[in-house]
Parts: sequence; structure tokens; C-alpha cells
Amino acid sequence: MTDTLLPPAGRPLEEGECYFRKGCNPLAQTGRSKLQNQRAALNQQIMKAVRMRTGAENLLKATTNNKVRDQVLLELSYVNSDLQILKEELEGLNISVEVYQNTEETFTIPLIPLGLKETKEVDMSVLLKDFILEHYSEDSSLYEDEIADLMDLRQACRTPSRDEAGIELLMTYFIQLGFVENRFFPPTRHMGILFTWYDSLTGVPVSQQNLLLEKASILFNIGAVYTQIGTRSNRQTQTGLEHAVDAFQRAAGVLNYLKETFTHTPSYDMSPAMLNVLVKMMLAQAQEIIFEKISLPGIRNEFFTLVKMAQEAAKVGEVYQQLHSAMSQEPVKENIPYSWATLVKVKSDHYRALAHYFAATILIDHQLNPGDDEDQQEKCLSQLYDHMPEGFTPLATLKNKNERKQLGKSHLRKAIADHEESVRAASLCKKLRNIEILQEILSVAHKRSHLKYSQHEQDDDFLNLIDAPDIISKTEQEAEMVAPQFSKVVVTDFFQRLGPLSIFSANKRWTAPRNIHFTIEGDLGFTLRGGSPVQVHFLDPYCSAALAGVKEGDYIVSIQDTDCKWLTVSEIMQKLKSLGEEDIEMKVISLLDLTSSMHNKCATYSVGMQKTYSMICLAIEDDKIDKTKKISKKLSFLSWGTNKNRQKSASTLCLPSVGVVRPQNKKKLPSPFGLLNTESSLY
Repeated sequence: MTDTLLPPAGRPLEEGECYFRKGCNPLAQTGRSKLQNQRAALNQQIMKAVRMRTGAENLLKATTNNKVRDQVLLELSYVNSDLQILKEELEGLNISVEVYQNTEETFTIPLIPLGLKETKEVDMSVLLKDFILEHYSEDSSLYEDEIADLMDLRQACRTPSRDEAGIELLMTYFIQLGFVENRFFPPTRHMGILFTWYDSLTGVPVSQQNLLLEKASILFNIGAVYTQIGTRSNRQTQTGLEHAVDAFQRAAGVLNYLKETFTHTPSYDMSPAMLNVLVKMMLAQAQEIIFEKISLPGIRNEFFTLVKMAQEAAKVGEVYQQLHSAMSQEPVKENIPYSWATLVKVKSDHYRALAHYFAATILIDHQLNPGDDEDQQEKCLSQLYDHMPEGFTPLATLKNKNERKQLGKSHLRKAIADHEESVRAASLCKKLRNIEILQEILSVAHKRSHLKYSQHEQDDDFLNLIDAPDIISKTEQEAEMVAPQFSKVVVTDFFQRLGPLSIFSANKRWTAPRNIHFTIEGDLGFTLRGGSPVQVHFLDPYCSAALAGVKEGDYIVSIQDTDCKWLTVSEIMQKLKSLGEEDIEMKVISLLDLTSSMHNKCATYSVGMQKTYSMICLAIEDDKIDKTKKISKKLSFLSWGTNKNRQKSASTLCLPSVGVVRPQNKKKLPSPFGLLNTESSLY
């Protein structure tokens, strides 16, 4: 199913070995793969229906013929009905939580995972080859393996495995996109590559010509895989519960990073409001698992233990109540699956009922005995409530059996009411009615509270009714976001042979490589500085190198046909000295001035999202260029590459093919996050 990500240090790659893990087999007949295949098919149907609706709406605006308008309105009603049915089918896939749960028999409430975003295949090979030839003046056929590796990596990310290997695969591609963006996507023009991703909640496709949507979608899928890891963890063991808590906290961290880094994403499921709700949902589920972890060894019928469990249950009910309130707000209310919101409401009522049940057990089953710690019990009871009911005090209630029973039965009535509300809410949702384990858990909890109340019910209870006070929520472990740790994933830039990113990137331009032929007569005639690549510093204007065409500030890219982009000053000096008085052939380049401004356009194509997301275009302000400023006549490298192949129809065919030899030891580069363009306003 998978290959190793990187070979062990010091071991060269063997023939046929990959630099990255492969994705799952998309044809495997697993429950999760079937769901993803159904999701992909639904996305295609939704896209077709949305296009039909858009065309009908445009025709309705354009026509003045009443007969045509009537026909178009009828067609629109059919299309809208089809879209509603498709949306309900997609919602059914989103609530198919049982597929993602642990396969072992468990008596636990199901958790909500996120489905993966689907994408279309993209062929970047021709455009990348053209850019390598034009911008870098390299033989693009020498980079066919690197381009193939990038394409294979993207294809593998469409079907990541549901484990740490899948997370590492997606993170590897995300970091690799940082390198690719700096290598091949200049900020002043588009490459002509259209990346299309489908909304995971609505199925609506969104396309962009830059890598921002691609990177944001990969981040979303990293969070989605974390949620699937959390739901499949064994919640009957301490280790499994800890893994589940960690997975949901990491999912929340990734989604929060996505929200803060890409603030204007054109897809509903990645809008800031929706991501805010999804982060709350992940943290709420992590808090629920923390409660399960605390109660896993068993809940002892002991005063202080029950106080703790009551507050822990109240905490879970509180976070789910806050989540349900967030889901009920615009604009996310329209796009959150109804079954998700209903399940959140069910859990909020269920755990609040459990808190009242534990509080009732404290008061009814436990009496203050002479040997008990009276002060400690009074303190715990006072901290359980924000305020006691009128006429009740903690110490007096502990000592008075009737008051204890009266207050305890009020908690039981509240617990029964909340249990009934959770059962009612679950019965109203068709999807939740079909989840047998959920119905059984809610029924058992309701019967338990009702049985305890019937054991202590008296005929005159209606004469002494009091409202149960709210229980203060408290937890020993607060669910917190865990930020994504990209630095732990070691990634090698596929295109590092192009040179160091500090110089050889898409946002810099330089002259065509100049061939310099000279000999060393005594002194070298110039000094070198910098790291990689090495730069000519102080230059004697009368030395042989200067007379041959070397200038101060030039970068040395090769000596005697040996690539020198990654060599240091000492290595360059040693190589030059080793040649002695031989004729030296050296290639150098000069950076060009990039002060001239250019238009920067960015358009987002989103089918059927006219009101808020369709055709998001940044305003283009006319550049105010001083007409008196003299423009340098120096020929740019991009122009040089274009003129050189003006008569060729495809630049990838201009140079003869050369045998490709993959380097045995690839130099590991630092993380590209310092170079990533995080200016999300480009959306």
C-alpha cells in the first residue's frame, strides 16, 4: 500500500524506489473508498446541475419573450429540485459516520469526521517544461523525472491513507508546493494552470490559476484525515482514547492555521466562518473523548468522584451548546449538514442530562456521616453550583436528609427532561434514526434516570417543586488546538538542481548565461563572496576575466561545464586553482532590476456562486510610470528564451533530449515557509 518516504541516511535510492509514499488504491472496495467514489460522482452531478441553473438564469435575464420566460422558469424549478436532492445525498455521505468509526464493538456515541475534498487531474508537465527552458535556460528534458515525481505526488494525495503515513504524504506535498510556487509561479503573471477543487459540503467546484487554492485544499484534507484517524481510534482503551484526543486537537490546529493563513478562500467549506465552526466541532469532540477517558476505568459511587464527573459532563454539554449556537448563525447555517447540527444538539442535551444525574446521585445516595470531612464536602458542593436554590445552603443541605432528597429529585427531573429532548431531537432526523448505537445509548440513559426518580418519587412531590440549579462546568484537561508541525517532515525540493531559491526563483530575472573564456595569469583578478551561488565581488578591470566579460555582481553558475550553483566560495576557489594555467570556461549571470511594476491579476472561477464567491477579481490600478524614466535596453532572459525559439511551435522540442541521471544524494533544503507567499489577499 505504501512505500517509505525517504531512504535511510546514507543509503542511495534503489531502482524503482520513490521519494514519497503512495496513496491508497482508489479501486479498493473499502467503506471509505466507496464513500469517496460516491462523493466524486455526486460532485460531477452537482457541477452539471449548477451549470444548467446558471445558464437558465442568464437566459431568464436576457430574454423578453414571455413564453420563453415561462419555459425557463419551469426548467429552473426542475434544476433546483435536482440540486436539493443531490445536496441531501451529499449530506447523507457527510453523516455516514459509522463507516469511519472503529470496527470493534463499542458502546459509544459516534463522532463526526470530515470528508476529503475532491479535485480534478492537472497536467503541469508542458507548462513547467516551457518555464524551465524560458526562465532558467535549462534543458527541460533533464527535469522530466522531477516533473513526473511532482505529478505522482499530487495524484497520491487524492487518496491518502487514514493514518500517520497519509498525514505525512499530504504535508510533504504541501511543503513541496512552497518550493514549486517560488520556482514556477511568478507574482506578475499566471502560468495558465487551472486548479479545481470541490466543496466538501456543497459539492460546488471552485477553480484558480494560482497555488493558493491548492495549498488551502491540501491543508483542509490534512485536517480531514486527522478527524478520520480520531474516529477510527479504539475508544475502549486508554491508549486509543489518547490518540483520538490528539488527532482531534491536531485537526483543530490545522483548520485554525488554514483560517488564519488563507483568509479569503473562495470555497464555502474553507470560509473563515465555516472554519471557525469546524474548529469548535473538533475541540468539542476532543473534550467528549476526554470525558470518556476519565470515565473509562469506571465511575465509583463516591461523593468527590461524582462531583468531578458532574462537572466534566457539564463541560462537554457546554462546549456542544456553544457549537450548536455557532452552527445556527448565518452564513454557515445554510451549509452545515442538518444531521451534524442535530447530532450536536443531541450531545449537548445528553451530557447536560448526565451532569444532572451525577448531581442527583451525590445528593440522594450519600449522607453526611460523622467520620466524613464535612468542610471538604461543603466546599465541593458550593463549587458545584453558581448559586444554591432559595432557602438552601451547602452545609444545611448536606446535614438535612429531606433537603438533599428534594434537591436531588429536582436534578433528576431536569435530567429526564434533557434526556427526552435528546431522544426527540434524534428521532426528528432520518439519518440519526438509522444509527442504532446512538438510539440505544440515549434510550439506556433516559431509562436509568427515570428508574432512579421512580424509586424516590412521592405523591406530594408536586407540592415541593424547585428548579435544579445549573452545574458549573469544570475539567481537569481542557481540549486545546495543536498547531501543525511541518518542520518535522523532511522534504527535498524536487527542482533543487535549478539552483538556490534565494536567486533562482520565479520572482527574479537575470540575463542569459554568458560564456566567459579566460586564463589565470598570476592572481585570479577578482574576489568572491556569498554562499550559494557564489558572486564576483572586487574585480580588477584589467584582469583576463574582466576583459572576457565578467562584471562585479555576477553569479557563477558553471565552470568547465560543471554546475556550480550549490558550491561555496572555498569550493569555487579550489576548483579554479586546480585548473592552473588552463583555459577556463565559466558561465555567469547578472540579476536584472525589477523595479518596474506590472499588473497583477487574480481571478477565481466558481460555478454557481454568483452572490458572494463567483468571479472574485482584485481591482487593477493603473500604474503611474514616470515617462521621463529611462528603461534599460538590456535584453531579459525571458525575452532571450522567447526570441531564441520564436520559430518553434513548442519550446519543449527546441533542445535535443539528453539522458537523465538522478543525483544520488539530494541536498536537503530548509523549510520553504519563509519563502511561502502567505498574502492570502490574492484570493
